[in-house]
Amino acid sequence: MPIAASDKLVHNLVSRLRLRHLPLLLALERQRSVSRVAAELNLSQPAVTKTLREIEDIFTVPLFTRTRRGLEPTPTGRAVLAHARLTLADTDALGRELAAIGAGMSGRLRIGVIPFISRTVLDAACSFGLTQSPRVSVLVREGTTDELVAALREHELDCVVARTFYAPGADIAQQPLYREEPALVVPAAAAGRLGRGPLDWRRLAERDWILPPPNTPIRRTINTIFAVAGVAQPVPIVETYSIKTMATLLRNHAAAITIVPRAVAAELVEGGGAAALPHALSWDLPPVGVMWRRQALEDDVVVSLVAALGKLRWEEG
Repeated sequence: MPIAASDKLVHNLVSRLRLRHLPLLLALERQRSVSRVAAELNLSQPAVTKTLREIEDIFTVPLFTRTRRGLEPTPTGRAVLAHARLTLADTDALGRELAAIGAGMSGRLRIGVIPFISRTVLDAACSFGLTQSPRVSVLVREGTTDELVAALREHELDCVVARTFYAPGADIAQQPLYREEPALVVPAAAAGRLGRGPLDWRRLAERDWILPPPNTPIRRTINTIFAVAGVAQPVPIVETYSIKTMATLLRNHAAAITIVPRAVAAELVEGGGAAALPHALSWDLPPVGVMWRRQALEDDVVVSLVAALGKLRWEEG
């Protein structure tokens, strides 16, 4: 792009682009139809069309093209939409942080955590805001590693406690916290019989398995355990990350069985009705760690949380 054209585009973005333009662009990406966007935003179709023309005039090129499937973003449109999502996420975060500051707190922190996580780390992450002076408002969101890292990259979260199997890359930094050993958990009434002698993976595979959802790090690791044992992966009766659901099934279903990290196994046993088998297992499950966007190193709250979690490493590992 010639320098003059580049200067004009930058001038347009600074002087003419408005935040109110961005929700309309994202609605067009989502709906792929001017009429549906008009209905969603409670605008007339001519108003939507006029605003899109204004926005495309700002960028000096089309952002969408018409196809049989509806409106499709152009390469420039895709780049603009990616930045629009980040900008609106940052704007929402700013508004909520200012509300927290207005309520007498020092800021707001959005933390993502995986379901299978050490109580010590979870307690430290959740209570972090209460230990600061002034306090920090904390949002905790649970999800799989893939979901949380995607939300981190979309600026929907400030940091994530999850499986550190990602290559950090230019945008994400990570710090391993601890590794976990696996445990087989069965109904308490079956523990005596199943706990005697060596494990028979072929017979265990015939039981009613409770497993994490597919395409998660822990599910892939469990699949590897069966592959190494030369046994076909069992078809689970239930796929869940919910410890409460697992506890209910282990308490009420005599043939139930699962493999979970030992910290989770301890919670299931404490709830009653379940027991961990004594056999030592091994797996290559990636360690749990904390991840954050590298640019967040400018955020004192994120830096403080990462430091606090880092101090727990030796206690957990």
